[in-house]
Amino acid sequence: MTTVRLPLFPLNSVLFPGLVLPLNVFEERYRAMMRELLKTPEDEPRRFAVVAIRDGHEVASTAPGMPDPTALPERGPLAGFGADPVKAFHKVGCVADAATIRERTDGSFEVLATGTSRVRLLSVDASGPFLTAELETLPEEPGDEAAPLAEGVLRSFRQYQKRLAGARERSLATGAELPDEPGVVSYLVAAAMMLDTPSKQRLLQAPDTASRLRDELKLLRSETAIIRNLPSLPASELTRGPMSLN
Repeated sequence: MTTVRLPLFPLNSVLFPGLVLPLNVFEERYRAMMRELLKTPEDEPRRFAVVAIRDGHEVASTAPGMPDPTALPERGPLAGFGADPVKAFHKVGCVADAATIRERTDGSFEVLATGTSRVRLLSVDASGPFLTAELETLPEEPGDEAAPLAEGVLRSFRQYQKRLAGARERSLATGAELPDEPGVVSYLVAAAMMLDTPSKQRLLQAPDTASRLRDELKLLRSETAIIRNLPSLPASELTRGPMSLN
């Protein structure tokens, strides 16, 4: 088992390998993380781990607007996550490589990172100014019949895109060719579909590429059927996906 210790950035969303992650970093605990990452030489990767939050909030409560006006806002690396952060986070996450970390004049940061590889959360350390985690690296096994499954997923994904574009009355076409490598296809489709966080998390932690592609085929057929019947559905069905503040 190969393990690594990295800074931990919990989010209300799922990051997949190969996908770009823009972040607006304004909380002190995450500012401290970025200041530490900036100490890494430019020719070395500036890595941190992203995990989806199971129970908690990626942004800690502050005094204005809190339900109890006499309560003090939570502070520190554990703010918003309870006493046991391992229980607050999903167990499988993704390593992010920060290509750009730009500090603004107000001390906040603009960050652009890319997901690289999956990891399993083993333990969380809250003794410093930001969370760090002991992580086990997870290999990406192809599984059985990954290549033909990827072809089927791409066909279904194009149909899904067409239906979604019609439902939104706009085009989703980008003019870019979709990849055909099964692992890349599985992560791209998982990130692009309008799914809630638990559904995306299940795709991230699939045991192999083929299993992820099989699940995506089922989801694409189901979601395409739902979109086909959108005129008879309430508007809330269009907004099932979560929104991240980062």
